[in-house]
Amino acid sequence: MTYYQFVQAVEDRIKEVVKGGVSVRIHTAEKNNGTVRKGITLTEQDINISPTIYLEEYYRQFQSGSSLEHITSDILRLYHEVRFQKSWGEEKINDYSHVKEKIIYRLVNYEANGKMLRNVPHISYLDLAIVFCVLLEVTKYGTATMAVRNEHLDMWGVQKEELYRQASINTSRLLPDDFCAMSAVIEELTKEPSEQQISFEEQEEDMYVLSNRIHSYGAAAILYKERMEGIGMYLKSNYYVLPSSVHEVIVIPEKAAVKKEDLSAMVAEINRTQVEAEEVLSDRAYYYDRKKGRLCM
Repeated sequence: MTYYQFVQAVEDRIKEVVKGGVSVRIHTAEKNNGTVRKGITLTEQDINISPTIYLEEYYRQFQSGSSLEHITSDILRLYHEVRFQKSWGEEKINDYSHVKEKIIYRLVNYEANGKMLRNVPHISYLDLAIVFCVLLEVTKYGTATMAVRNEHLDMWGVQKEELYRQASINTSRLLPDDFCAMSAVIEELTKEPSEQQISFEEQEEDMYVLSNRIHSYGAAAILYKERMEGIGMYLKSNYYVLPSSVHEVIVIPEKAAVKKEDLSAMVAEINRTQVEAEEVLSDRAYYYDRKKGRLCM
């Protein structure tokens, strides 16, 4: 079964089992870095916010032997867990005073998102672009957001500089940063702590991970000025930042790093071989200068 046939089969099966008042459709979305994904959207009457459940991972499960019935059941289970219980009032969306406390920013690659950036307010940063969205909800499955587009600025009567000012206040508050040693991340992933494990405070680490606490578009934490300054104070040195994905970056103290060109080459190679196209942030390593108090290429 081709992917197109699989998508159609999933849509047909779900239409057979959902209750009345719920419409089912296939939604095609252009995501980060111009990647195109297909998902299934279930829309309930009188609720104007609907989750889209993307199907690429389910197709991989199908190819590995999962039945269509099992996949359909899992999609419906997930839908019932993430669905909105009530509408987000249109009057709130139209009124900046109602959304301003929920405006946050994200980081994407500038060049790879040229088409999308023509339609959204953005600010250039290094080889990246700062874009904005309204954070509607945070769940264990991720975030529900509404992208801020140029028409929203016209409707709200604000400039992109105001969005950035407000997002700079909101993002670190709503999505606090998470900074930890790479060894702690590996330990958490493997769940097999070494008997010789040394506490984070007592050991000298060469690599750290910076994200937000939900690890969704957490690379934006490099815009948290106080956190970046704090990392420099903790390391007592300048440091390199490797953009491992849109969700997190790796921090390496200057004394523990190889040449910047070699770091960039390493990031580019990992992006080509290990990172999903939609999640690539940049092929360049960045350098944080404590005296200048900023990140640079």
